[in-house]
Amino acid sequence: MTKESIRVLVVEDHHVVRQGLVALLNVVDGLEVVGEAADGVEAIAQFRKHQPAITLIDLRLPRLSGVEVIERIRMETPQARFIVLTTYDGDEDIYRALQAGARAYLLKGMTSEELIATIRAVHAGKSHIPAAIAEKLAERMGTEELTPREFEVLEQIVRGKSNREIGIELAISEATVKTHINSLLGKLGVTDRTQAATAAIQRGIVPLESLRKPKS
Repeated sequence: MTKESIRVLVVEDHHVVRQGLVALLNVVDGLEVVGEAADGVEAIAQFRKHQPAITLIDLRLPRLSGVEVIERIRMETPQARFIVLTTYDGDEDIYRALQAGARAYLLKGMTSEELIATIRAVHAGKSHIPAAIAEKLAERMGTEELTPREFEVLEQIVRGKSNREIGIELAISEATVKTHINSLLGKLGVTDRTQAATAAIQRGIVPLESLRKPKS
């Protein structure tokens, strides 16, 4: 490898996918995989150790999410450059990743040529957002933000909780729960709880991994 090679860190929890990416990138002239990680905590350790020019990262990772990794690393190293490579194309996923500081957002169905071109473009200081992703991001930017309390209520709806159970969980009255539900239905552009739960999951507003964590 030459000194001019772009140093890449690959963060992906699926072993076969990670090994495939490493094998692909290591045979490309001008690229060098300097490290790999299978979870968010390991990703931060590998970044600190290798200081890669580009970090290729999935969103759904054990221990820490991709967005959390990006946020934490960029607090230490603001110039760090990330490319999200994921199967998730929900508008909230896209919005959170780019808000955290990702320079590009690719879906795993992309070609190897697009991946390599994106790595080189981001290394050159550019961003890369495919048209379909940009369209979803534009839709997300045009919607009203949920308040923190509305998000909590929505998460409980996704968990299948009744208004009464939500009120007990969040220590608020049922009437207040109904008020929050009416507000979040309007912001999500849906008409009932089932549609709200579906939209929350499809758009990445309530990440599926958060549902696996038991609430106290």
